[in-house]
Amino acid sequence: MVKIKLPDGSIKEFEIGIKASEIAKSISEGLFRNSIGAKINGELKDLDTAIEEDSEVSIITLKDDDAPKIYRHTVAHIMAQAVMRIYDNVKVAIGPTIENGFYYDFDLEEKISEDDFEKIESEMKKIVKEDIPIKRSIVSKDSAKELFKDQPYKLELIDSINDENVSIYKQGDFIDLCRGPHMPSTKFIKHFKLLSVSGAYWKGDENNKMLQRIYATAFTKKNELDEHLHLLEEAKKRDHRKLGPQLGLFTIDTDVAPGMPFFLERGTIALNEMKQVSREIHEKYGYFEVETPQIMNVNLWHQSGHWDHYQDNMFFTEKEDTEMAVKPMNCPGHIVIYNKDIKSYRDLPIRMFEFGKVHRYERSGVLHGLFRVRVFTQDDAHIFCTKDQIQDELIGVMDLIDELYSVFGFEYEAKLSTMPEDHMGDVETWDLAISALRTALEKSNTKFQINEGDGAFYGPKIDFYVTDSLGRKWQCATLQLDFQMPERFNMTYVNPDNEEIRPVMLHRAIFGSIERFFGILIESFAGAFPTWMSPEQVSIISVSEKYNDGATKFAKELKKHGIRVSLNISDSTVGYKIREEQMKKIPYMIVFGEKELSSDFINIRTRENNNVDNIKVEDFINTLKDEIKSRKLKLSY
Repeated sequence: MVKIKLPDGSIKEFEIGIKASEIAKSISEGLFRNSIGAKINGELKDLDTAIEEDSEVSIITLKDDDAPKIYRHTVAHIMAQAVMRIYDNVKVAIGPTIENGFYYDFDLEEKISEDDFEKIESEMKKIVKEDIPIKRSIVSKDSAKELFKDQPYKLELIDSINDENVSIYKQGDFIDLCRGPHMPSTKFIKHFKLLSVSGAYWKGDENNKMLQRIYATAFTKKNELDEHLHLLEEAKKRDHRKLGPQLGLFTIDTDVAPGMPFFLERGTIALNEMKQVSREIHEKYGYFEVETPQIMNVNLWHQSGHWDHYQDNMFFTEKEDTEMAVKPMNCPGHIVIYNKDIKSYRDLPIRMFEFGKVHRYERSGVLHGLFRVRVFTQDDAHIFCTKDQIQDELIGVMDLIDELYSVFGFEYEAKLSTMPEDHMGDVETWDLAISALRTALEKSNTKFQINEGDGAFYGPKIDFYVTDSLGRKWQCATLQLDFQMPERFNMTYVNPDNEEIRPVMLHRAIFGSIERFFGILIESFAGAFPTWMSPEQVSIISVSEKYNDGATKFAKELKKHGIRVSLNISDSTVGYKIREEQMKKIPYMIVFGEKELSSDFINIRTRENNNVDNIKVEDFINTLKDEIKSRKLKLSY
């Protein structure tokens, strides 16, 4: 017999080999009818999984949090089956679940377009209606190769599996190589939508064949699907790659500099405002700012370990028989500054800060607006401290993150990444570093998860994820604890006993990439930045040529108070000029006519289409100056 512990804490005994579905049936007929999978000792499994030992078991229904993982995995198979029914000679590759959906890669002669989605979805609905049982089997690799003899990508995957046997799933006339788990039948699937199709290299290698990847989403409830599709439409409208050029913020010339954005006048103003708030907060927390060279001798990168771990992502140049590297990171440059003179324990902690521009090679196929680029600016800092100062410094960084993110109204959470396989240093040192980071997270009451094996090669790290106005999460800040670099660069400080001691090094960036953070802000604010960050804060439009001089004089008055102004005194109609200025998403608009010329009162129109009449000019200026100085997120009017 086996003892099964259920979610309510009760323990029941069953015969060895009992299936999860039979446990569901023993609990209630209703649970059995609605069950789609099981969690056995914390792992998601199929309902027909046989249980051979004492276990904790919970039955999964469509209402459970784990249901979407099983649900979407099954819909991916249904989509692949539909594609194979519709098209000839389809070679299937992989079809994993991703956040809020899944994709599947196909190799076929006919090009699939979004116009084909209706017929694919129609065939998927047929498969659902057919109520096809989904069955898992364990077969030998030789048997699997026979089953997939016409599927080269599956054969390649089979060869990469170390076990003697493999797991396959049969769904009517469709068979797939898969670990699972899956629903017991296609009938449970109801709500799905195909979203897009794009090219994707097999295994992400541009030397391999380009496949066709269909992205899709699926939810267990219709209202959740509808809400998700609405968010996708909203995100499409806010796409920074579209809004950025439209608003005159940035442009990317793929012929001249692929993956390297050109920031235009309006974008540069907004970026400078981001840098200014960062500078103010860093000064408050005791940092000093430095600047390091873009290109440095490759010997530095050998010493830092980047050559061994990162050279494929670096750019190189050579002059006067000396090989140089364009910096991919700022840390070695900061170490050079630290090592320029002897440090005492009284000097520590040293908090060194830089807006450091770095270059990293990314394949052209993965470049994506400001989110994936080859050059970007980090608000990078390194803290050099004693071991006794680690906790205070870690918590200080988290306080700084909290203060900076609150300026933009972002909530955030964290992931603690532990030692990767490709690491420097011994396990004991890594364990100490991981423990220090965990303790700091707990002391600062920061919500976090563990991300096993994803630390940097020189130390564990904490990644911070902000949540934007659409509920999407973005990894931005990072905090890394490093015992390795001080050793490699022979960094020391003199302690009270006149002994040379190694400092500890903290790597951290808060925006992460300023350009990427800017892209996130464009999408989160839909291009309508808070007034303090807006390239122009007030738009003044003259009613006609008669009022051009007055409008110009009024614009100069606002500029004297540090307010950024867009002045439109063109010969166009008032209606056209208003539409032209509205396109810039400027917070406040003033149409300057007879009233504005002959009195101290103005009418204001906000970009949110609120009209506020008879505001005294002095009151408007003071209110606006306060709004800008306090960096309010919402408009005052």
